[in-house]
Amino acid sequence: MCSLRPRGIAAKGALNTMGIEVHTKDCTALGDADFAEMADLSTQGAGWEVGLLSKQAEEWVLVTQAYDDAKLKGFIFSTLERVGGTPALAIGLGCVGPTRNRSSVLKGLMHDQLHKTFMAFPDEDVVVATRINGTGPLEAMVGLQGVRPWPETRPNGEERAWGRRLAKRFGATGFDDRSMVATGDGNNLVFDYASLKKSKNDAIFADCSRRDDQHVVVWGWAMAEYLEEFELSAS
Repeated sequence: MCSLRPRGIAAKGALNTMGIEVHTKDCTALGDADFAEMADLSTQGAGWEVGLLSKQAEEWVLVTQAYDDAKLKGFIFSTLERVGGTPALAIGLGCVGPTRNRSSVLKGLMHDQLHKTFMAFPDEDVVVATRINGTGPLEAMVGLQGVRPWPETRPNGEERAWGRRLAKRFGATGFDDRSMVATGDGNNLVFDYASLKKSKNDAIFADCSRRDDQHVVVWGWAMAEYLEEFELSAS
């Protein structure tokens, strides 16, 4: 099991995000201006266009947006659901802009995501899953238990089953349940975040080809007692 403690949590439900405003709303509330902002933010990364973002809003239920000085700095599409009967926070495509305070933006986004998770599934352990093609988004998994895949850790049968289950949830067109490498539909629908921190976890991408729209399905467990820390929203 991998146990990493969150940083920046001053007290139960409290978060210092340096003036960043974070809001979560239904995807149906997004308008043309929102999609244009998201597309502009992604130009230095995944490069998603307005049309694609609009279609993604139809695929997901919630969108969390982070603003600094009224400018969009990050967003995440997600859905709270049950996967095989297990409470789950499924994170779709997301983007954090390449700013110097990107770590605070990510913390704010994830705090509100986990707050919504706590409200939806009180007293339950929840699996948190997303798709990544770089080590940066692993920073969003800090605080979760049993993060997989993990370097030098061979997945057991149950973990391989979870990988297949989650890959199917994300609509993968192909999946290897040993490396957790999945193939997408060509649109690079990943959690796009370039961390300022150095990582030793590049090994999990050894079999991953971005050119072929491959990504790693990654997940971890938000235990009930951990989710209690997110009783209050980020804003």
